Amino acid sequence: MRTQVGIVGAGPAGLLLSHLLAAAGIESVVVENRSRSYVEARQRAGLLEQSTVDLLRAYGLGDRLDRGGIEHGGVYLQFAGERHHLDFRELAGRTVTVYAQTEIVKDLVAARLAAGQQLEFEVSQTTVDGWWTDRPVLRYRDAGGTAREVVCDVIAGCDGFHGVCRPAVADRLTVSERGYPYAWLGILADVPPSTDELIYAHHPEGFALHSIRGPRVSRLYLQVAADDDIANWPDDRIWEQLQRRFALPGWTLEQGPVREKAITPMRSFVASPMRVGRLMLAGDAAHIVPPTGAKGLNLAVADVAVLAHALVAWLSTGDTGPAEAYSQTCLARVWRCTWFSWWMTSMLHTNPADEFGTQLQLAQLRQVVTSRAASAALAENYTGAPLPVPPLV
Repeated sequence: MRTQVGIVGAGPAGLLLSHLLAAAGIESVVVENRSRSYVEARQRAGLLEQSTVDLLRAYGLGDRLDRGGIEHGGVYLQFAGERHHLDFRELAGRTVTVYAQTEIVKDLVAARLAAGQQLEFEVSQTTVDGWWTDRPVLRYRDAGGTAREVVCDVIAGCDGFHGVCRPAVADRLTVSERGYPYAWLGILADVPPSTDELIYAHHPEGFALHSIRGPRVSRLYLQVAADDDIANWPDDRIWEQLQRRFALPGWTLEQGPVREKAITPMRSFVASPMRVGRLMLAGDAAHIVPPTGAKGLNLAVADVAVLAHALVAWLSTGDTGPAEAYSQTCLARVWRCTWFSWWMTSMLHTNPADEFGTQLQLAQLRQVVTSRAASAALAENYTGAPLPVPPLV
C-alpha cells in the first residue's frame, strides 16, 4: 500500500489530523489497535478551549457540538469555606465549552468513514520503520490477521503515552517529567449537575472537582493517594467525601447512581523534539499534563493544527520550513500549558501534614480572587491562547 501520511492512533489527535489533511487534499491511513466501540466509549477530557471549538466548527464538525455542548463563561474557586466566581468573558473575552471527548471521537469517526477515508480498527503488531529515510513504512496486521505494509511520505505518531511511536525514537528524545503524590478518583454519575459551572474546591482533606457532562450527567473527582485502589472506594464513601469537600451553607450536592469510577494517576511529561526524521509526534504521544488545567485534549488539537499546516506545505509544495519548525512551534505552547497545569495542581491539591504549604496555597487562592491581574492570568490560560495557524479551509 502507498499513502502520503500514515497515522498511528484513532483518538482525537489522529482522527482530526486525517480530517484536516483530507480538507487540503492530502491522503492518509489511520490505524488503531482498539475497536471502534472502545475508542468511542472511553471516558477522557470534556472541556474545550475557545480555539478548539472554533477549529472544529471551521472543519464542519460543529453540528452536534453546537447542539450538545455546554458553554461556560467561568469557573468557581472554593476554599476556606467560601466559593468565588471567575468570569472568563469579562476577564479574557473568551469562554470554554463542555463537550465530552467521546462525542468528538464519534463525530470524527463518522466524518472519516462518510468521506471514504481508510480507517482500520483492531490492528495488531504495529511498527514504524524507516523514519530516517524519505519513505518510512508503517506495518501492522489488520483485524483479520493479514499483514499490511504501508509506504508513506510521513508517519504521524498519535498513539498516546503508551503507543509504539515514541519508543521507536526514544534514543533521539529528551524527556522531562514530574510525578505527583496523588491521583484523581473520577466518577460519572446519572444525576443532574448541582452547579451551573465547574467548581474547583481546595479542602483540608483533599481537592475536589465538580464537572459536567450534560443536563442529566455529572462528572466529579476526588484527590486520593497515588497508590490508592478503587476497591477502597465504595459509592457511599465517594459521595460522603464529595459532600464534605464541597459543603457550603445553603448549597446542596445532589447524588445519583454511579455509572463509572476509576483512579487516574497524575504526571507531567514532555518529550522533545516532537519531530525525528519523518516521524512526527502529536498529543499524548509527546506530552502529558495533569488534568487540573483541562489542557490535554486542547494541546492535542493545537499540535494537529500546526502539524496539518506543516504537512500540507511539505507534501503539496515542497516547502519544508513549517515541518522543520513544527516541534519548536508546538513546544512553546506545550510548556506554557505544562506550567499552567502544574500551577493549578500545586495550588489546589492539599497535604494535611504540610501546614506551611497549605497556607501558601490559601494565600495564592486569595490573590487569584482579589486581584484582577491574577484573575485575568488564570482566565487567559484556562480559556487558551489562539492557535498559531489559521484554518486550512
